[in-house]
Amino acid sequence: MTQHKRALVTGGAGFLGSHLCGRLLDEGLEVVCMDNLITGSLDNIEGYFGRSGFTFVHHDVTNFIHVPGELDYILHFASPASPVDFDRFPIQIMKAGGVGTLNALGLAKAKKAKFLLASSSEVYGDPLVNPQTEDYWGRVNPIGIRSCYDEGKRCAETLFMDYHRQHNLQIKIARIFNTYGPRMHSNDGRVVSNFVVQALKGEPITIYGDGQQTRSFCYVDEMVDAFVRLMNSDDEFIGPVNLGNPGEFTIRELAEKTLAMTNSSSELINMPLPQDDPTQRQPNIALAKEKLGWEPVIKLEEGLGRTIDYFKSIINN
Repeated sequence: MTQHKRALVTGGAGFLGSHLCGRLLDEGLEVVCMDNLITGSLDNIEGYFGRSGFTFVHHDVTNFIHVPGELDYILHFASPASPVDFDRFPIQIMKAGGVGTLNALGLAKAKKAKFLLASSSEVYGDPLVNPQTEDYWGRVNPIGIRSCYDEGKRCAETLFMDYHRQHNLQIKIARIFNTYGPRMHSNDGRVVSNFVVQALKGEPITIYGDGQQTRSFCYVDEMVDAFVRLMNSDDEFIGPVNLGNPGEFTIRELAEKTLAMTNSSSELINMPLPQDDPTQRQPNIALAKEKLGWEPVIKLEEGLGRTIDYFKSIINN
């Protein structure tokens, strides 16, 4: 990505999208941030409104997308992505993955823009292969509670590849694994924000299942760096590429670490495991190392400390 270029970030007021907007502004790009604010928040981008080159557009990508002027890059992050959203907005999530992606691809074709898709490790479903490599096709329940997101992202990847093959569109596909950090919703059902908020409030920490299921947690700044590297990579490299931290922790380990770092007296309680909740989620990032020269270095303790400080400021206000 070069200076004096213009980028559209859909879902730009969300957790990942807002951090990405800030990074692109820092790199000298003009940024059009588009969000329907169904789960995104203006609070996430309030610091950008006074910055040169930043524009916010309140729009739902499942409707026709019109952006005047030239666009060099489109980065498609528009979709509710938290477990609580699978219950609340399943149709909107599926439409964002299918119709929203189709609309954004049409815009990319018209503008001749390079296009990055924020796909997800959810395309692997509840995997039988661990760690997951990009050539693994996954194990997804097409009619389960999570399928709106899983299949929405799989549909988006298919559309990307079809536009690449049929229209020679320049594409990049990022499969994002668990990411955490400031600007996560305090009640979005993601395990890091859940545990931190519960610990800070002295509420019971809810562990679903026996807590032995594993996740790999990547700090948001490092994930955004991977997006920029992917957009800057050779046009021949389109992905998909796994982006995440290969360091694997059990959910119980995360809960205990959160308790220790917050000096909380919260008790750990076990709740029933949600349907289709993956037992293991860990990326093989050999391809990202080879093609992007990227791997995470921020340890969980450091990133978790920053995230705890963020939620302290939110809760205390």
